[in-house]
Amino acid sequence: MKKLLLFTAYLACLIICLPVFAQTRIDRKALVLRHTVMVTKPDTLASLSVGNGRFAFTTDITGLQTFTKEYSRGVPLGTQSEWGWHSFIDTIGYKRSEAYKTYNLNGRDVTYTVQWNSPERNKAVSNWFRQNPHRLQLGNVGFDIQLADGSLAGLNDIKDVRQELNMYTGEIKSHFSVEGVPVDVSTFGHQQEDAISAKVVSPLLTTGRLKINVRFPYPTGDWIDEGANYGNVQKHSSSIQNSSKGGVVLKHQLDTTVYYAAIGWDGTATTSQKEPHYFLVSPSGSNTFSFSCRFSNNARATVPSYAQTVAGNTKAWPQFWNSGAAVDFSGSTDKRAFELERRVILSQYLLRIQEAGDFPPQETGLTYNSWFGKPHLEMHYWHSMQYALWNRMDLLERSLGWYKKVYGIAKSIAERQGYEGVRWQKMTDNDGQEAPSSVGAFLIWQQPHLIYFAELAYRDKPGAAELNKYKDLVFATADFMASYPFFEKDKNRYILGKGLIPAQERFKAEETFNPTYELVYWHWALKTAAEWRKRLNLAPNPKWNEVVQKLSKLPIQNNLYLATESATDSYTNPEYKTDHPSVLGALGMMPSTGQVDTTIMKNTFDWVWKNWSWKDTWGWDFPMVAMTATRLGMPDKAIDALLMNIQTNTYLPNGHNYQDDRLRIYLPGNGGVLAAIAMMCAGYDGNTVVNPGIPKDETWKVRWEGFKKMP
Repeated sequence: MKKLLLFTAYLACLIICLPVFAQTRIDRKALVLRHTVMVTKPDTLASLSVGNGRFAFTTDITGLQTFTKEYSRGVPLGTQSEWGWHSFIDTIGYKRSEAYKTYNLNGRDVTYTVQWNSPERNKAVSNWFRQNPHRLQLGNVGFDIQLADGSLAGLNDIKDVRQELNMYTGEIKSHFSVEGVPVDVSTFGHQQEDAISAKVVSPLLTTGRLKINVRFPYPTGDWIDEGANYGNVQKHSSSIQNSSKGGVVLKHQLDTTVYYAAIGWDGTATTSQKEPHYFLVSPSGSNTFSFSCRFSNNARATVPSYAQTVAGNTKAWPQFWNSGAAVDFSGSTDKRAFELERRVILSQYLLRIQEAGDFPPQETGLTYNSWFGKPHLEMHYWHSMQYALWNRMDLLERSLGWYKKVYGIAKSIAERQGYEGVRWQKMTDNDGQEAPSSVGAFLIWQQPHLIYFAELAYRDKPGAAELNKYKDLVFATADFMASYPFFEKDKNRYILGKGLIPAQERFKAEETFNPTYELVYWHWALKTAAEWRKRLNLAPNPKWNEVVQKLSKLPIQNNLYLATESATDSYTNPEYKTDHPSVLGALGMMPSTGQVDTTIMKNTFDWVWKNWSWKDTWGWDFPMVAMTATRLGMPDKAIDALLMNIQTNTYLPNGHNYQDDRLRIYLPGNGGVLAAIAMMCAGYDGNTVVNPGIPKDETWKVRWEGFKKMP
């Protein structure tokens, strides 16, 4: 009888546990490895990178940065860190206040930090503070490869190419030959330090025809800096600080900026200076040579060994891939599924190596400068929000501390303009200074992001600790948001504007008010801030509540939501069907707040889908549209949006989102893909549909685990 009871209990347990056994975990290693990047010919748009989120190093086909000039118009061979910034010497005595311009808006004067076309003094000032500080290209580490005739090998001399990026171990493995002689290179980025390590195996080492070079470029000071400016040799200095048989420390000084490149190696090598800012490490005695190069503003920084770097990577990368969320499309028969999965895997890798640090990132990460290397706070949402949905909140929270650091500057901006609380900067730098911008100064959709991020942090760790951690930032953000709207007494309502440019940057600041997306975001953020007060047992803020209650209704015309209330020609002016279709973000990026009528939003979506000038869009627009389609119950359109065949929705072999000749990489697009996929699988608050953004036919089979719902 006892045995029978035990057997019955065993059967019952087996039946109960069957669903668990049936839902096997995703084989994450296999998932990642099936998207190993393979490069078989020189391709300047297929550069591969290693990094740790605070430092990144981008390589050409040789596994190092040998052909910087040739790659400069593709995906450049950058070496950038979070700390590496520089300013030219101000010999004139510019004052940021000289970039202020006063506008009379809603009956009062408000000053904004803008670009000037004239007079010349103001123009020079605004250009100066846009240009300075700028992010630095720290230096290039490549090969000098000598041909049999004594000349240096060019890109066309590189043959038999076979290069792969193993994202599960963090290794770039490169094979090539020069005049029939093979070269094999293994490249890693250190996971804690601003360093790279490489092992080189080739007969060219023993004959002295293969050397390691380190070159220091000079900053261009331009909107874009690809790290290949070897001119201006007299304007900076480079020197051998000290050397030994096992390494060398190189010093680089630009004006008041000083930093070091410390190189350590296993084996025998000598160091020499070939030209100004151009140094050689010449191995000898073996066909194998391993070395590391660490960049630092500390002359005494230790250099990790190649073996230590490898060990750190083989531990850190499996930990990353086996934490957080994962999604597997391998059961799908839709031919687009593999490409979507490829974008998802590569986007995770790219954002982890370039945008997991202590500061909001720039659009081009740590590869090359765009907008002088400065981050844009409105893009912080698209870069980093995805970490929370992928259950990697710690990577988002790293950069949230920056808001506390720059609080004083944000408060001074609000005070100067006559508002309460803090007005978050748009185009900024590590110190939080506001760069002059005739567009950025008028954007407001970066303002609620802090509340959105804080809410994600609270949802991840609900409790008093998270509330107290962010409450001061949340409340100061909301104070500005409540003081910013203008009260129209005759209509008994608050309006946003005039004096704003919406996320769709096609409207004149002095004329624009009540953009649809921003109205919804304003409403959501103020209500959420009010909920934070309630959670902390604090009295309601009557001003916040009044603004929420009397905020303008969303502007509607012909059963469509207008881009802004002030643009009644939203759908007849050709210019207004270009740039971001951010009107859709009002239900997509934003949850249902009670402001949006889904029938009208569906009409708006259909019009945008059929009539928008999609060639004049940006990489994050497609994920945004996918989010809206998901919330409207149109999963087929969500997939179609993510994979729309438009140039700005191109994803290169290395996973980067290509935009145009200027922006060959655009990481907000990658972040958008990850955010959209998480929402399309796990859904959002109030959603009851399984995989709401995935088509409900037999062609799509999706398994996922670990996602968090979107608000």
